[in-house]
Amino acid sequence: MIKYRVPKIIVIVNAGSGSVSAEETQKQLEQEFVTHGLDAKIHLARNGKEIVKLAKEATKGEAEIVAAGGGDGTISAVASELVDTEKVLAVLPLGTLNNFSKDLGIPQNLAGAVAIIAEHTTVKIDVGEVNGRMFLNNSSIGLYPRIVKDRVKQQNRLGRGKWASAFWAAWKVIGIASLLRVKLEVDEKTFRRKTPFVFVGNNVYEMDFFNIGRRAKMDGGNLSVYFVKRGGRWGLIMLIVRTIFGRLRQARDFEEINTEEITIETRKKRILVAFDGEISMMETPLNYKVRPGALTVIVPAKEEAEQ
Repeated sequence: MIKYRVPKIIVIVNAGSGSVSAEETQKQLEQEFVTHGLDAKIHLARNGKEIVKLAKEATKGEAEIVAAGGGDGTISAVASELVDTEKVLAVLPLGTLNNFSKDLGIPQNLAGAVAIIAEHTTVKIDVGEVNGRMFLNNSSIGLYPRIVKDRVKQQNRLGRGKWASAFWAAWKVIGIASLLRVKLEVDEKTFRRKTPFVFVGNNVYEMDFFNIGRRAKMDGGNLSVYFVKRGGRWGLIMLIVRTIFGRLRQARDFEEINTEEITIETRKKRILVAFDGEISMMETPLNYKVRPGALTVIVPAKEEAEQ
């Protein structure tokens, strides 16, 4: 009889994530891993620096699987350390939106997510990169990074919740939306545009209201680049209306490029850039490229995912 070898698992949980009560989550995870006969060591990280530190240590340790528990920012931070290694990423959706886990078909509860880890079905997926920094979902400049910055400011100064802060930040930023002058270089072609934002997705994103932010596949080997030519509150509101009716791609002001690599130049030497819900100042130009199959991740078995 062949005895199955239980893989060692390191679990990194963001104790400050949107839906996490640290102690309760740790207890539930311990119970779920024991139930499935899994050898898991759970770490609670208090901040982003601890998440990265624990992920770096995990890449050098004996554990075969590194499970990240938190929102998309947490998952992305851990995954960035696992790219091009033999370690396997597992996802525990503990954030607010959990877009990455939804694209993978991961159950949105801990019991279901741990059960998927126990099945250990893996695939290789693509990773996006800009100036050496990795992202799993998307990156953008212009409108969205400013909304995130204002949202965080409202949360810290006014004590508002994340959703309320996001709504008022979006309303404020859209009202004063200015146009970026950008030069896009892709496939030996140059595009010059004035736009309120440039959105770069890791693979192709759906653009209708009921599926916006969803991806049908994550191993297509390309980036999807989206931008519009109309600024101001009214122009952006009209784009939202088109999105609701599933006609965004038919809008005259909407442009889309699918490519493996793109360079974005602006008049600014440094610009605020968003990555998977986090923001950072980066030097320009911004060189985006896709890293095909650079990350191994645990997913539901195909038959289960299609149910």
